[in-house]
Amino acid sequence: MQQQPSPLVGRHGEVEDVAEALRTTGGTAAGTTGGTAGVAAGRTAGAEARTLLVTGGAGTGKTAVVEQARQTVVQEGGRVLRFGWESGEDPAGGTAALTDAVCGVLAKVHDGRLPARIAAVRRVQARAGGPGGEVALLSTLGEVLADAAREVPFALILDNTERMPARTASALGLLLRTFRPAGVPVVMAGRPMSPGHVTAAQLPAAADRVLELPPLSTAEVGELVVRRLGRSVEPDLVTAVLASLGPLAGSPAAVLSVLASLEERGGLLELDGQVCLTVPEGGLRLRADAAELGRLCWPDASPDAGTVAAAAVLAGLVERAEVRLEDLHRAKSPAGPLEAVGRTVDRLVADRVVTVGQDGRIAFAVPALAAALRTLPARAEVRSLHATITRLVTDRLGATAAGTRRPRLAGHVAAAGAMLDDSLAVPLLLAAAGSSVRFNQAWAVRSYHSVLRHLPPHDPRTPGVLHESAGLSLGHSDHIGVLGLAEPLLACLDVPHGEERGDRDDLGDRDGLEWVTRACALSALHEHRSPYAEDADPRYRAALERVPAGAVLAAVGGRYGIGPSAPMTSRPGSGAQEPGSGPVPSVAEVRLVAAAVGSGAEFERARQGMPGDALGEAALDRLRNAAAYGDLAGALEAVLGEQRYVAAGESTAVRYHFMVRDYLTGDWDSALSYARRIETRGRSGGAAGVGQPARALAAEIQLMRGELGRAREWLDLIPDSVCHPLVARARLGVRYWSGQADRASAGRASADEALEAARHDVRRARESGLLAGLDRVLLRMLSITVRGDNPEATRRTLEELEALYEEAASPMTYEAVLVARGMVRGDADSALAAYRLVRRRVDLPLSVDCCQCLTEVGDDPQVWLDEAMRSGHVLGMGRPVRSLLGAAARRRNVSIPRRRAARAGLSDREVRLIGMVSDGSTNRQIAARLACSEKTVEQRLSRLFQRTGCRSRVELAAAWLDGSLARQGLVPGH
Repeated sequence: MQQQPSPLVGRHGEVEDVAEALRTTGGTAAGTTGGTAGVAAGRTAGAEARTLLVTGGAGTGKTAVVEQARQTVVQEGGRVLRFGWESGEDPAGGTAALTDAVCGVLAKVHDGRLPARIAAVRRVQARAGGPGGEVALLSTLGEVLADAAREVPFALILDNTERMPARTASALGLLLRTFRPAGVPVVMAGRPMSPGHVTAAQLPAAADRVLELPPLSTAEVGELVVRRLGRSVEPDLVTAVLASLGPLAGSPAAVLSVLASLEERGGLLELDGQVCLTVPEGGLRLRADAAELGRLCWPDASPDAGTVAAAAVLAGLVERAEVRLEDLHRAKSPAGPLEAVGRTVDRLVADRVVTVGQDGRIAFAVPALAAALRTLPARAEVRSLHATITRLVTDRLGATAAGTRRPRLAGHVAAAGAMLDDSLAVPLLLAAAGSSVRFNQAWAVRSYHSVLRHLPPHDPRTPGVLHESAGLSLGHSDHIGVLGLAEPLLACLDVPHGEERGDRDDLGDRDGLEWVTRACALSALHEHRSPYAEDADPRYRAALERVPAGAVLAAVGGRYGIGPSAPMTSRPGSGAQEPGSGPVPSVAEVRLVAAAVGSGAEFERARQGMPGDALGEAALDRLRNAAAYGDLAGALEAVLGEQRYVAAGESTAVRYHFMVRDYLTGDWDSALSYARRIETRGRSGGAAGVGQPARALAAEIQLMRGELGRAREWLDLIPDSVCHPLVARARLGVRYWSGQADRASAGRASADEALEAARHDVRRARESGLLAGLDRVLLRMLSITVRGDNPEATRRTLEELEALYEEAASPMTYEAVLVARGMVRGDADSALAAYRLVRRRVDLPLSVDCCQCLTEVGDDPQVWLDEAMRSGHVLGMGRPVRSLLGAAARRRNVSIPRRRAARAGLSDREVRLIGMVSDGSTNRQIAARLACSEKTVEQRLSRLFQRTGCRSRVELAAAWLDGSLARQGLVPGH
C-alpha cells in the first residue's frame, strides 16, 4: 500500500535524500541490473553520480540516517560499500592511506578483475614519489573505481569524516573534486568543523550537496521518547529531558543517553499507563561514560582524560555554590589545584562546554553533562577547593565583611563543611543571610540552614536562626526547606530555655521554638507526611507532645487522609488561645479545619470559637467542600484567606488541591497527571509523602472512564486500613462494576457483596469522625440498589443518607439528598434543585448524575439526556456512565444523541489514526504514540469502520491511500 516510513524519528525526508543519492549508480549501465535494483536504477539512469555530505551536531543521527538509507537501497537490490579510511596502516594518513582504502573497496567487487586493478594501482603508487606522482596516483584511483562500477554498480559511504587525518582528507577531497570516479556516488557523514580545520575545508568543497540534519523539534523528541520506551509517557518526563539537555535538546543520541541513564538508575516507573519520572527533574544526567560524554558534548573533537577529569572537578564545584572566574583566577600558587581548574575553564569555554555570564558566573551549557561528570571520580578534593575560595576572600576582608559583601560565599562555606572553622563560618553565614534576605530569600534560607550545622543547640543565636529560616521558607511555600529544620529543632527543644532556665529574657526563645514546631507540623502536612506514621521519627512525636498547638495541627492530617487518625486533644488551658501568625494557623483555625470533616454540631462549636465575623458563609462552604475531598490546601486557603495563605509552590497538598479543581471542572487528563506527579514525588526519596485521597480520586476517574484495571491499580496502592470516604466510594464502584462483567446470577451476588463492603467502610469512617464525603458513597450505594430493584436496601440507604444530612448539615450532603429523592421518589423538583446547586458550585461529575436522574423523572428527558451526554463526552466517561444513561433512555423512549453526524468530517485525531494504520503500525505502537490503551485504540478503530464503511484495517488503509475518503468529504481540507 505504501512504502514503510523510516523508523528514525524526524528524519524521513533526510533518509530518502541519502537513499536517492546512493541510487545514482552505474550511469548509462544502470539498466543492466535486474529485478528491483533495475527498477530503482532505471529511475536514475543517465543521472550523474553525486557526492553528498551529511553533517550535523553531535548525536544528531548522521550515522543512523546513512545506515538507514543504506539498508533501504540494499533491500531494493542496490550495492553499497563502506569506505574504510580508518584501516590505513599509516597513522598520519595521506595518499598511502587513501590508496589502502580504495584497494579495500575494490576487494569487495567480485567480477574477476581485482588482480588487474590492484596491480595497476600499485605500479603507479611505486612511482608516486617523483614529480606529479601523487596526482597520477589519484587519477588512477578514480579510473579503477569507475571501471569497477561499470561492471558492478555500487555506491560508497564513509562516516566520521571529522576524525579523518588532515592529509587523508586533503587527498580524498582532491580525488573527489578532480578525479571523481564516474558512476560511483559517495555519501560522507561528519560533524561541521571549526574554520581552519583541513577536513572542514576539503570535504565540503568536494560535495555536490551538503545535507545538514537539524535538531529534533519538541514534538519529535516526545515521539522519540515514546518509541524508545515503547509505552506512553507522562508529558513532564519529556519536559524534564529537554530541560536537562540545553543546547543538546534536539540531539537524538543525547536524549537516548538520558533515557538509558534513567533506566540504569531505576528512575522510571510505569504508573496509570504512563511512564513517569521517580527522580527529581533536576537530577537527570547523561550516561556516565567518559567516551560517550566526550563524543556528545565536545563539539569539535573528543577531549583527553585530563580535560574530562578537570571538568568533573568543576562540575562538583558549581553544584553547591556559585563559582565565578575571579574565584578561580585569584589563586596565588600557579601549581595549585584551583589554578589548574582555572586553566581548564578556558579550554571548556572555547569548546562551548562551559558558559560564562556577564557577571563572570560559570555554568555548564548542558546540565545533564554536569550531573554525569559529578558521578566520575575527581582527582581533587572538591570540598578543599570550596574552602580555598572562601579563605581567599576572608583573608582580605574578614569573615563578617566577606559575608556582607559576597553573600554568594555562603554556598562555598556550606560545601566546605568541616574544612572551615566555626569561628569563620558562623559570622560569614549570618552576615550573608542578613545581606541577601532583601534581594534573594532563597540564598538567605540556605545560609541559615548552613549556619545551623555550625551552631550548637545551646547557643543563644540558634532559636532566632530557626525562627527566621522557617519564616522565610514558609513565605515562599518552601515546605521541604522547613522540614529540613527538624533535626536542629529537635536538638534545640531538648535544651532548657526561658523559665526552665530561670531567665525571663529568654521567654521569646521558647515561643519562637514552639512557632517553628508548628511550622514544621504545617509543612509536614503540606508534603503529606504524618508524624504519627510508622516510619516517622519518634523524637518528632515527643516534641509535639511538648508543644500542644503543634500536636493539634499535626493531628489534622488524619482527618484529611494524611496518615493515621490521632486525637485532637491538648492539656486544659495549654495552647488553647495560641494565635495564628502568617501562614501558620491558630489553634482555633486548626480546630475549624478539622471540624469541617465531622458533624454539623462539631463544626458549629468550632465556628463559635473563631473571632466574630472571621469567615463569611462563602468561605465556610468552600471549607466544607474541600474537606469532603480531603483537600487540606483548599481548606487552609478558605480559613486563612488569600492574604495569609501562600498558594504558590509545588507541595503535595497544593498539587492535590489543583487535582481536585481539575476533577470538579472536568479536566480529568490534567487531574490524572497531578495524581501521577504526587505519586512519583513521594517515591523520589525526598521529604514528600503520598496522599491516599489522590490515589482514590485517580481510581474514581479511571472507574468512570471504564478503565477498571487502572482503577484497581490505584486502589491496590491504598492500605486496607484507610477508611477515608473517597477511598470507600472508589472501592464500591470498582467492586460493583467488576462484578457486572458477569451479568448472570453471580452479578447479583457480587453487587450485594460490594454493598456490604461499602457499609462496612461507611461504619469505619463514621467511627473515625469522617462524615464529609460519605454522602457520595451512600448516593452510589443508592444508585446500585435502585438499579438492582432492591426496595428494602433502597429504603435503608435513603434513610441513612437523610440521617447523615441531619447530622452533617453540609451543602454537599444536601445536594446528595436532593438527587436521592429524585432517584427514589421520582421527585423532579428535588432533582432540578440539586442540578442548579451543583452547577453553581461547579461539580461536573455530579451534574452528570443529576442529568441522568432528570432523564428518568423530568418532563423533557431528551433535553437532560443531551446535557448528560455532552458532559460525559467532556469527561471521557466510559461504560459505567454510558450504561446508566442508555438504560434511562430506553425507559423514557428517547434516543441517545450522536456526537457527530454520519458524514461529518473526520477529526484530526482520527486522520492521524488512519495514517498510522496505513503505515502498518500495530495497535500497541499506536497506543504508545497516542498515549492511550490498546483497548481504546480498538474502540476508535471500530468507530472509524462504522463511519467510513470499511470492514478491516486493510480496506481503511486502501481507502485512505487511493483518495476514497477524501472524495467522500470525510477528510477536512481535501
